[in-house]
Amino acid sequence: MTSVLMTADAVGGVWRYAVDLGSALRRKGASITLAVMGPPPDARQHQEAVRAGLHVVDRPYRLEWMDDPWTDLGRAAEWLLDLERIVEPDVVHLNGYAHASLPWQAPVIVVAHSCVRTWWRAVRAEAAPVNLDRYTAAVAAGLGSARCVVAPTAAMLAALQAEYGPLASTRVIPNGRAAMPGGVPVRLERKERFVIAAGRAWDEAKNIGAICAVARRLPWPVYVAGSTTPPDGNARDLPGVHLLGHLAPVELERWFRRAAIYALPARYEPFGLSVLEAAEAGCALVLGDIESLRENWDGAAVFVPPADEDALVSAISSLANDPAARAGLARRSLARAAGFSIEQTADEYRSVYERLIA
Repeated sequence: MTSVLMTADAVGGVWRYAVDLGSALRRKGASITLAVMGPPPDARQHQEAVRAGLHVVDRPYRLEWMDDPWTDLGRAAEWLLDLERIVEPDVVHLNGYAHASLPWQAPVIVVAHSCVRTWWRAVRAEAAPVNLDRYTAAVAAGLGSARCVVAPTAAMLAALQAEYGPLASTRVIPNGRAAMPGGVPVRLERKERFVIAAGRAWDEAKNIGAICAVARRLPWPVYVAGSTTPPDGNARDLPGVHLLGHLAPVELERWFRRAAIYALPARYEPFGLSVLEAAEAGCALVLGDIESLRENWDGAAVFVPPADEDALVSAISSLANDPAARAGLARRSLARAAGFSIEQTADEYRSVYERLIA
């Protein structure tokens, strides 16, 4: 049995990725210790990790992309190395960068879910500011120390290479998603006439603010699932849309199954798990025209320039007013989503583990 020490956080998509992947790896004979940093998992998250067969330990150490994390990063380093001595893993799987440069005994892979520098270049269209120099050095050291760097899209890997390269050993492994319990088939004829968006409404990368800005110009109502309160605690006012707040995965899937159109005019999205979830639920997709989303969904979505609100209105309105085109696009998104299997994702990670252990 392969033993894996995996890091995660409970803030965003990394949690969903870690639980789904860890569960699939467990089914293939691995044991997973999930070391969670940042805000602790809530009761629901902890229960789903336990149900997935993962051993969860957590500490409230600040994550490397947060403000002034350096003292906590040092404390987390000591904790993680202690965990390695206790668990004695065959491989260390880091869903972050800075701790890859620690003196680990087991081989280390780093998975690039996002990065402040690549975020900055995509969202602000300029190089990252000098006040990120310490962050940059920590990420570069981690990437340089990893035995393998994994990215979920070729676009994300290219962005990393441009900022920190050359990286020696790399691999693209697309994310997968575990099927929700029940296996109820999607019924496109039962779709309801509304648009849904999902993600942190305050995150410039997700660009959900663009959907809110044009909501009153659209023929259908717009629903937004996700947090509206950024780390500074100042909640955003989003008039014109129906706010659903943070939803549990089962609740979000229900909304996706009801919605006819999913919109995410993202400026930066290294993979887009919410897009995959919406596609699996039979939504017609309207997405930001960026390389990573094109890579996954070209031919199965309508793409709009993230900064062009008129194009966003036109794309959504055209689909809302054309049931045949909308159903055809939804069928293509469903077919494309079937290619992102969590079992295939787990097999690819297992092959990386086995190569590094050997």
